[in-house]
Amino acid sequence: MNATVVTWVIAALAVAGVIGRPWRLPEAVWAVTGALVLVIGGLLPWRAALTGVAKGTDVYLFLIGMMLLAELARQEGLFDWLAAKAAREARGSATRLFTLIYLIGTIVTIFLSNDATAVVLTPAVAAVVKAVDAKEPLPYLFVCAFIANAASFVLPISNPANLVIYGAHMPPLLHWLPLYALPSVLSIAATYAVLRVVQRTHLRQAIAKDVAIPDLSRCGHLTALGIAATSVVLLAASAAGIQLGLPTFLAGAATAAVVFWCSDFGPGNTLKHISWSVLPLVAGLFVLVEALEATGATEALSGLLRSLVTESAAAAAWIAGALAVACNLVNNLPAGLLAGRVLEAEAAPEQVRAAVLIGVDLGPNLSVTGSLATILWLSALRRDGHSVSAWTFLKVGALVMPPALVLAIVGLLAVG
Repeated sequence: MNATVVTWVIAALAVAGVIGRPWRLPEAVWAVTGALVLVIGGLLPWRAALTGVAKGTDVYLFLIGMMLLAELARQEGLFDWLAAKAAREARGSATRLFTLIYLIGTIVTIFLSNDATAVVLTPAVAAVVKAVDAKEPLPYLFVCAFIANAASFVLPISNPANLVIYGAHMPPLLHWLPLYALPSVLSIAATYAVLRVVQRTHLRQAIAKDVAIPDLSRCGHLTALGIAATSVVLLAASAAGIQLGLPTFLAGAATAAVVFWCSDFGPGNTLKHISWSVLPLVAGLFVLVEALEATGATEALSGLLRSLVTESAAAAAWIAGALAVACNLVNNLPAGLLAGRVLEAEAAPEQVRAAVLIGVDLGPNLSVTGSLATILWLSALRRDGHSVSAWTFLKVGALVMPPALVLAIVGLLAVG
């Protein structure tokens, strides 16, 4: 067996471990183990592995900033306060509560990223379903997962995968919006419509009307202001064409410094509750992609893309959108990493690059393994005592994802 085949086998096993979590070991264990085996086995030089890790710097900073903001919001009671507000506004209607959560999830995803929706909104929604005594919590928890991907290409900041697909060539905000506005609207609307129909039986349940709204402390208000300020900072950075990782990290750190000044919780309490394992998970995936690149994968895929574009850019866009399925096999972050490098090497047409991004962002709504955001969502569910099996998610995702993907690609071709 030659080195190329062995590299692909090791990478496939590592990704399978991330997806399946054998023996309930964390996802990061499998990604890091795969990376170490490649280096120790001499299949990837250690310098190349470090290069791969370094390429993820912007994503690491982005995730740290978002996870810090999420933990501050949780510990300062902002989640419980928002949950009670939403529950009171629903006025006893399960369907109205579903729609409210969907709208909130859309806003959080657009302005704070899909990972923030998974990390920030999921605990808040878990608090909502507890506050209203919902016997069937899954419709509301599903919202957090599906809108996190469906709304993740409204803005460049809406998904870290956008960062790796465009790399250092992220288009300015005023160029991005005309290209992705219609596909985003169609994706969000289709996902809502299908998910509501699929969950219609559960949305007939009775929920509590009178929910006490707790007082929000001064630190809770400061946390909310910090999150709002972070969204403004990210929009400004995006409009200026600045990479988003460092601004996110600095905004999260600044918010934390202000909150720690008045909070009863110290930095240690906040930091120990952050899901740090997501960082080695991402780093390991970057190394795996670096190893696959070394086998000539980028050149082979570039040649395929070149031939597709030569025949028809529109057909290439549809085929690129089929990356949606591939993302569920290997997770959208490594798929996006590899796709981004192929697109850069081939200088692909803008419409094809946009179709790839839509497939990488939206496709993961098919399965729990599709995106980092969904993995974070599962982790947040486990923390609050909820669980969703891969089969349960797939049965819903198989109905929800395809219509949204088709309509989004149609919208892209219409504006292109």
